[in-house]
Amino acid sequence: MTPGSNRSAGLLFALSVCLVGVAAMGDRSGAAEQAAGTVADTSRIVSIGGDVTEILYALHAAPKIVAVDTTSTFPGKALKEKKSVGYMRALSTEGVLSTNPTVIIAAADAGPPEVVSALKSSSVPYVEVPDVPTPEGIAEKIRLVAAALGAEEEAKALARDVARDFNALADQRRSITKPVRALFVLSVQNGRAMVAGSGTAADAIFALAGAENAAAQINGYKPLADEAAVELAPDVIVAMQNPVPGNEPRKMLELPLFRSTPAAVNKRLIEMDGNYLLNFGPRAGQAARDLMQALYPTLSRSAKGSGQ
Repeated sequence: MTPGSNRSAGLLFALSVCLVGVAAMGDRSGAAEQAAGTVADTSRIVSIGGDVTEILYALHAAPKIVAVDTTSTFPGKALKEKKSVGYMRALSTEGVLSTNPTVIIAAADAGPPEVVSALKSSSVPYVEVPDVPTPEGIAEKIRLVAAALGAEEEAKALARDVARDFNALADQRRSITKPVRALFVLSVQNGRAMVAGSGTAADAIFALAGAENAAAQINGYKPLADEAAVELAPDVIVAMQNPVPGNEPRKMLELPLFRSTPAAVNKRLIEMDGNYLLNFGPRAGQAARDLMQALYPTLSRSAKGSGQ
């Protein structure tokens, strides 16, 4: 088994343990316990964070949602049906509270900090959902949101679905004998690429998909020097789909910093929806499986994900 497979297997084991807790709903974490004890009225929910919104829809709480942020792109009807409070890191206190919520359920990286502080100080209960990009982190998100809603039965069903996806993923990952070196490029500006190192959601999804992060020695998201790209020697470049004319990911392979890499020589570029790939919501197992299939086209695919 490869190092990436060992790491992912450990995550899967932790997920299994955590999902048992979700299914039982009797051994809640402190955060989930606090959420369950402070939310008396869930009739008007403001959901901030694409993963949070996805979990709420999966728990059949859509009728209670009155507003979402612009990262709530799945399901597609969320932004069409609900009022928007803007980008999750550029919220305004007035904009959120003007929706007259009875509870705000938000991802931990919502912002700016002063607005989050003001919302937490308001009379409206504020449930903060940690963003840990691991399978067990997803289980904790489900547990926390379900506890706030009092949706124990729905959480059991969702937990089973998530566990099934990760079990199928683990089965496929065992057949990988030589991990590809993948490089996630967040953006390119003035010819310089911002890449994902260790401790990022991209690094975590690579491990689940059975790939080696070519930029693992970098911590977080960092700009890449031209000479560094050649040294990293990625076999494949992964980027977010970008419909902006003139900024298409496919042009990355033509940049001088990537031109001599194996990825450019072999024209290996994978484009995926950023929220689907990096949100680490209930579809994360499916996203990792789709990435794995793109990385290893010859692998058999025992089960197809419902996709984007």
